[in-house]
Amino acid sequence: MTNPRPCPICGKPRDPAFTPFCSPRCRDRDLLRWLDQGYAIPGKPADRPDDDDAAG
Repeated sequence: MTNPRPCPICGKPRDPAFTPFCSPRCRDRDLLRWLDQGYAIPGKPADRPDDDDAAG
């Protein structure tokens, strides 16, 4: 039997009801990080239209 990985936020043992987290608090902290752009997927910057072209 393998030892399950701990909660990625606080390191406590996981709770099956909140996997991969240990509690609703850690689950919500993770969601907040995504919403506040605390996480980013590496990659090439997206092309953005020039502001001058949009005003024309």
